[in-house]
Amino acid sequence: MIRVAIFEDNNSLREGLFQLVQAAEGLSCVGAFPDCTDLVRNVEKLRPDVVMMDIGMPGINGIDGVKLLKAQFPELKILMQTVFEDDEKIFQSICAGASGYILKNTPSHRILEAVVDTYQHGAPMSPTVATRVLKMIQPPAATHPDKDDSFRLSLREKEVLTCLVKGMSYKLIASHCFISIDTVRGHIRSIYEKLHVHSKSEAVVKAIKGHIV
Repeated sequence: MIRVAIFEDNNSLREGLFQLVQAAEGLSCVGAFPDCTDLVRNVEKLRPDVVMMDIGMPGINGIDGVKLLKAQFPELKILMQTVFEDDEKIFQSICAGASGYILKNTPSHRILEAVVDTYQHGAPMSPTVATRVLKMIQPPAATHPDKDDSFRLSLREKEVLTCLVKGMSYKLIASHCFISIDTVRGHIRSIYEKLHVHSKSEAVVKAIKGHIV
């Protein structure tokens, strides 16, 4: 059973998400909160596997909430939900350590898929968000020459890293690259070592900021 905690200030949306998660097979909503007050204490008490976090909350916003949670619970999976498609907020969320970023108008079944994908180490993104992320990492060649020589990533590792940036799960990467999930894990371990990072979100941030893929 995947334990989910929700942080959303809109009452109707919060209740709707609670009911959606609670009714889904294999998921359980262990808590739903209107803000990030007592955020760390609530998460420590409830021990969710996935946190669904709204960005635009009063007081402590969702991006700062992610920073607080990742500082205390580095392995916690956090799925951002927002009405915004703002590039800066997307980038801030990724930098803060969010695992995925979806829009609130995402269909219910896609939201549930995103929760499960996040739990399974994926990085789900709504299509429009994924498009914006890709644009962020595709600068003009003349302006941004190759900067990844020192990392010495193999062609396959670059392919896997690109898949991570696109928000693909390990299973999808395996299917896309025609390799096993264990092989995917091996490539990702190698990518972490070469990029000097310790998590998927750090690897994605480095790929975006360094124009590696």
